[in-house]
Formats: sequence, structure tokens, C-alpha cells
Amino acid sequence: MANTRTLEKGAKIVLASHNAGKLREFSMLLAQTGITVVSAASLNLPEPEETADSFEGNAAIKALAAAQASGLPALADDSGFCVAALDGQPGIYSARWGGPQKDMHIAMNRVHTETGNNPDRSASFVAVLCLAWPDGETRSVRGECHGHTIWPPRGEHGHGYDPMFVPEGDTRSFAEMPESEKNTLSHRGKALSLFLKECVAG
Repeated sequence: MANTRTLEKGAKIVLASHNAGKLREFSMLLAQTGITVVSAASLNLPEPEETADSFEGNAAIKALAAAQASGLPALADDSGFCVAALDGQPGIYSARWGGPQKDMHIAMNRVHTETGNNPDRSASFVAVLCLAWPDGETRSVRGECHGHTIWPPRGEHGHGYDPMFVPEGDTRSFAEMPESEKNTLSHRGKALSLFLKECVAG
């Protein structure tokens, strides 16, 4: 099958996430295309087990499960925080580092503690978006944002590891930036730009 299938502008898709913040973010970012986004939660779709060992693999598991359960094209993202001093961890386990409650204060503390006195503070955020159709076809794009960790965390905006990450070329953490500015620099913003260019009909 040729890998050139695209979404029509104005299409309706399922966002394979139960996260209200992600739904708001994607609805805002896709508004310009006229694409309507409905959440997996609103359709009562189950959340599949993420068993892959890569962002690409986990995004595909989520997108395919939602597309096949809903009969609509589905978009999933799998994203994480990769710290050089920790050999790329927490990576695909970024949310799990916060424990059962996914408490990001716990997760950030763990990154800080395990990094210890290592002078290498470089880190990156990675986001992979996968678009799946009910017939099983998928397309994926990847966005990355490089920078370094800081301690203590700073800022009130954003979510996840944003308060301890400063992107290259800036002195503010992601959590100190207005959301609209962060979206232009972020891993998810970069992945979405690629997605709009490659996966949505012009």
C-alpha cells in the first residue's frame, strides 16, 4: 500500500487519549484545518496496554486500538523526557516515573536524584504522532526538542517535566513560557507541524 494516504480537511478523528489537557491542546492546534477531534474517553474506548519498547510502537498501539474500536481515523501521541545522564531515561516510561498517581513532582525528583552530580545536563523531549485508519494502515511523524535540565523546577505553566527543562537558546523553563510560545518550540508542536504537512490534505 502506498504510504501517501492523508486526512481530508474537515475530517473527524479520535484522539487516542483520556487526557483532557491533550484533547484541549490538539483541538487548538488542529482548529486551523477544520478537523474535529473527539476523545477516546468521550467514546468510552478502553486504554490499551502500552507494551512496545519505542515511542513509535506505543503510539501505533494506541492509534490502532482507537481506530478499530471507533471506526474513525485515530491520532495518538507517545511522548517522553529523555535525559542524557540517565541513558535516555525515563523515555517511554516518563509517566510511570511518577508512580501509580503519575505525580510529576515525584518523577522530577527521581530524575534529579538519579542524575546526581553528573555534569551532563542535556535532555530532550520526544513526541511521536501516529495516525491510524480502521483498516490498519498507519503513518507516523517524530518531533524532538533539545535543551537541558535545571533544579529546582521553575514556572507555573505547562505539565509533566516542563518545570525542569530549558530549551536550547532560551533561559526560561517550558513552564515559564506562555503555552502559545511553548507550542512553537515544543516536541509536540514540531511533530504536529510535520503531521499537518505530511498527513493532512493541502
